[in-house]
Amino acid sequence: MKGHQFVEYIPPKKSQNKSGFDNLFPVFQELITITGGNVSEALNWLTNLDKQYNLTGDSDYGIGDFFEDLKRKGYITEEQGPEGGFKISAKTERKIRQSALEEIFGKLKKSKGGNHNTPFPGRGDEPASHSREYRFGDEPNQILMTESIRNAHINHGMEDFMMTENDLEVREADFKTNTSTVLMIDISHSMILYGEDRITPAKKVAMALAELITRKYPKDTLDVIVFGNDAWQIEIKDLPYLQVGPYHTNTIAGLELAMDILRKRKTTNKQIFMITDGKPTCMKKGLKYYKNSFGLDPKIINKTMTLADKCRKLKIPVTTFMIASDPYLQDFVRDFTKVNSGKAYFSSLKGLGHLVFEDFAKNKKRNLK
Repeated sequence: MKGHQFVEYIPPKKSQNKSGFDNLFPVFQELITITGGNVSEALNWLTNLDKQYNLTGDSDYGIGDFFEDLKRKGYITEEQGPEGGFKISAKTERKIRQSALEEIFGKLKKSKGGNHNTPFPGRGDEPASHSREYRFGDEPNQILMTESIRNAHINHGMEDFMMTENDLEVREADFKTNTSTVLMIDISHSMILYGEDRITPAKKVAMALAELITRKYPKDTLDVIVFGNDAWQIEIKDLPYLQVGPYHTNTIAGLELAMDILRKRKTTNKQIFMITDGKPTCMKKGLKYYKNSFGLDPKIINKTMTLADKCRKLKIPVTTFMIASDPYLQDFVRDFTKVNSGKAYFSSLKGLGHLVFEDFAKNKKRNLK
C-alpha cells in the first residue's frame, strides 16, 4: 500500500489576470481595518510591506500609482481643514463590510423578507409545499385558482358552473419573524494586551453581521454598542474606525444600554451578542466610577448577574463570545449564562465569526413569547 508522497511546496504566484490595483487593494482594506481608518498609517504600512515582500512585483505599478488610483476611483477623499490629509469614503466602508462578510460567512445569496423561520404556519412570505381549504382572513394572493376551479367542478358539476367559499383552496405560507439584535463589543485595554490584536477580529465580525442582515434579513435590525468605562452606541459605518481605549470593562453599562435599545424595538424576538475577553471590572456609582481590576469584585459581579436575570425575565437571551482562556473567567461566563438562560462560546479569534453566524442562524427558528 502506497503512503503519502510529499513534494516541495511552491507558493502560488500572483494572479496574472489581476491588475496592480486589484492585488494591493485587499491588503489596503486589511490595513485600514487594523489602523482604525487611518489612511496615512495604512499606506505607510503598505509601503513597508512592499519593500519587504515585493507586493508590486516587477511591474511598473507602484504604491504611488495605487494612491492615485484610490483617489481617482473614489475610495479615499481629501479632508477639509488646516491639517488636510485623506480619509476613506463611504464606498470604501461598504467594500470593507462586504469583504468581511465574504471572509467570515462566505458568499451568501440575497433573500427576501425577514427570513427567520418559525414552526408556525400563517400569512407569511414563504410559500409552503402543502395547501388547505380557505379560511376567513387568508390573503387573496394565497388562493390557488386552478385547484379551486377543479373543486367547484367536482362539487357542483360541469353544466351550471358556480364557486363558493367552500371550493376555495389556498397555498399555506410559513410565517417568518423579525429579530432585533444588539451586538456589544468590548473595547477595554485588554483587547490589545499581550501582543494579541483582539479588536480587529471583533470589528470584522460586526461588519460581517451588519452586511449579512442588510442583505439577507432586511427586516431585522442590528444595533452596535461598545463598552469600556461607559457604553455608547455607534453607527455601522463607524466600525472600521473603532479603536481600543485605556478603559476598564463596564459590562453593566453595556447591558443596560442594550436593554434600553431593545425595549424600543417592537419585534418579538430580541437578543444580545456580547464579544469580550475579560471580566467586568468597572461600574458607575453616582458620578464616579467604581473600578477593581483584581479578581472578580463581588459588588460588580452581583450587579452584572442582576442584569443577566433581568434580561432573562424580559426574554432577551445573551450569547457571550469569550475570547479568553482563563479558567476563572470561563467560570464567570458559565455562571452568567446560567442566570440568563443564554449561551456561551469560548472561542479562538479564528473561529469567532463562524460561531456568531451559526448562533444567529439557529435563532431563526426561535419564537420567543
